[in-house]
Amino acid sequence: MVFSSLVFLFRFMPVFFLIYYLVPRGAKNPVLFIGSLVFYAWGEARYTILILCSVVVNYSLAILISRFRLHRHRILRRIFFIFALFYDIGMLIAFKYTAFIISTLNSVFDLELTVPVIVLPLGISFYTFQIMSYVIDVYMQRYEAENSLLNLGTYLIMFPQLIAGPIVTYSRVRHGLRNRKLHYSVIDNGMKLFVMGLGCKVIFANSLGNIWTGCLAAGYGNISTLFAWMGIAAYTLQLYFDFSGYSLMAVGLGQMLGFRFPENFAHPYISRSVTEFWKRWHITLTSWFREYLYIPLGGNRKGTARTILNMLIVWLVTGLWHGAAWNFVLWGLYYFVILLIERLFLKRFLDKSIFFSRVYTLLLVMFGWVLFAAPSLEDAVVYFSRMFTINPGTDFIEYFYTYWYIFAAAVFFATPVPARWFRRHRDSALSYVFLIAVFLISVGILVDSVYNPFLYFRF
Repeated sequence: MVFSSLVFLFRFMPVFFLIYYLVPRGAKNPVLFIGSLVFYAWGEARYTILILCSVVVNYSLAILISRFRLHRHRILRRIFFIFALFYDIGMLIAFKYTAFIISTLNSVFDLELTVPVIVLPLGISFYTFQIMSYVIDVYMQRYEAENSLLNLGTYLIMFPQLIAGPIVTYSRVRHGLRNRKLHYSVIDNGMKLFVMGLGCKVIFANSLGNIWTGCLAAGYGNISTLFAWMGIAAYTLQLYFDFSGYSLMAVGLGQMLGFRFPENFAHPYISRSVTEFWKRWHITLTSWFREYLYIPLGGNRKGTARTILNMLIVWLVTGLWHGAAWNFVLWGLYYFVILLIERLFLKRFLDKSIFFSRVYTLLLVMFGWVLFAAPSLEDAVVYFSRMFTINPGTDFIEYFYTYWYIFAAAVFFATPVPARWFRRHRDSALSYVFLIAVFLISVGILVDSVYNPFLYFRF
């Protein structure tokens, strides 16, 4: 079940929130926990046990880590902590990377090991990182371990951020799990954010996705140069509105529940450097890697060589986090090289430039999305060849005439201008008319269309 589905909009959501708002405060966490289990089981029933095991195992080990905090118990604390990390990372490797590891071994050593077909559990990368941050924070004594299994389970399984983030650390919601107040103004704002996110996902992402799907259906080797550029431009906007729209819906749902989830996107396509882009794109993931990997490795405090090594490790892991394939590894290395060059040579130049810096950033990000979106490295090479050689054709014309106005609107809404207008007029009658129109158009598209993917589910 996804937020942008008729089942969620007209069955799960109204029934769940009706119950949630009617029950007393002490029953809200049980209702949220059970409702989130239903939400998850709707799309991945057989892996429900996996996320429940993650809750129980990490709850138990965090309790032990917290209790053995005296200096004389430091070895036991470390053992429990390492075991928790091995369990969490081990589950992620087992379900997400086993096939990749075995196929790589077969290729490198000319083996014939059987490559298992493992269905990736929904949201495993997201909820694994969340529970790891909790255990790490308990080990670092940033706060006490959660004594309530229900509260910890509610934190991890909470349906708004369960499948695709934003990655919410326990420190952000731990007070709200015990005592949160629901006000009309907060619920109203959450509903507005949800509708705006729904519009981004359905009106922009789903529509523009048809162009990229058209490139794939035609075969990368058969498309014209103009269609190749049009296709990756469409994918660039599709991925942004797909993921940012879903994140906005998650933030809105969180507010409707009484929680404040962190912002996950901040208009990344207006960035003036790739470094700035990664401060605006998938903010919670970037923050997680900085807080729980880059800084513990030493960050930039141990000299230039160590800083470069730490950056390399972070971006290799970032690439692998997004997918178990070599094109994702190369995608991570691609950004490592660009960020290193900017750090060492380009920062001052990019800071002074207004126009060129934005064009430079957008083009490099688009090239990166080719690696990200192509089914394999070979397909990415073919696609690049169509972009940078002259291949005439008229295959793009029909798509251009069909979607040019969606393209133009998507570019406009990728800038901060609409968001600024809405913040100034969020309580005006015009804003409510606009949101009602967005909701009705989105529902109309969902009713008439069978194309409703969500790109980050595969991560």
